[in-house]
Amino acid sequence: MLKKILKVTGIVLGVIVVIIAGYYTKVYISTERRMHKKYEIALEALPLSRDSAVLARGAHLVRTKACTECHGQDLGGKVFVDDPALGFLIASNLTNGKGGRPADFGADDWTLALKHGLRRDRTPLIFMPAHEFAVMSEQDLSAIASFCEQLPDVDREFEPSSLGPLARVLADLDKLPLLPAEMIDHSKKLVKEVKAEISADYGKYLSTSCQGCHRENMKGGEPVAPGFPEVADISSSGHPGKWTDEQFINTLRTGTTPEGKTLKPDEMPWTMTKEFSDLELKALHLYLKSI
Repeated sequence: MLKKILKVTGIVLGVIVVIIAGYYTKVYISTERRMHKKYEIALEALPLSRDSAVLARGAHLVRTKACTECHGQDLGGKVFVDDPALGFLIASNLTNGKGGRPADFGADDWTLALKHGLRRDRTPLIFMPAHEFAVMSEQDLSAIASFCEQLPDVDREFEPSSLGPLARVLADLDKLPLLPAEMIDHSKKLVKEVKAEISADYGKYLSTSCQGCHRENMKGGEPVAPGFPEVADISSSGHPGKWTDEQFINTLRTGTTPEGKTLKPDEMPWTMTKEFSDLELKALHLYLKSI
């Protein structure tokens, strides 16, 4: 009897192993195909500038769009995931130093990366949130590219990024934004400029930085990754809808809410939002309260 039970158990386990192996093989092939897909696009290259006002705007945007959160304060790149299950993931060195961008990296390349989420060979960048940049104005994207173009050299080299099995499975289940290039309308033209003013429209323009976690409707929901908490509702029905402008600004600058909750920077990046101007934060708050 025992031998029969063991035999049946072995067969069941064997079938399970085969199913899992088959599923992961399908996942691996699918993610590899997606990562090596080449996009045919009509490129409208961003104009680059050395104008001091443009560079100042670019420096501000680099801070408020979380470029330094991923690529490091000097934009020389850093490791942001080193986990056997998720993989070894780096944010690349954006300077011309060792391990950085090629010497001939120019306007076309910045456009491919920022507006399309693509490498120069037209294959997708991994985890580069270009879907948030693609809806920005030409003026703002040009400011970012212009600022990054003149960065001081940083010598910092890394091993290539590699995906772990969990990252591939989550990407296959659409639970992880592995390839933001897939989320972009590559044929859409950039608007030339968006007026900076305290308005719901400008707040909506700024809110693209919030959508990755809080969703497009700003209602939050399930965790953005395993081990993270539920994402807060920051629309009019959430806590920010009840705050004054001053309380909203203080929360996004200090990480402490009016209710006394301390926000962890790795869950709510207030170290990034503290760089927003008062005008930007008031516009963003106005938009959130309008939802």
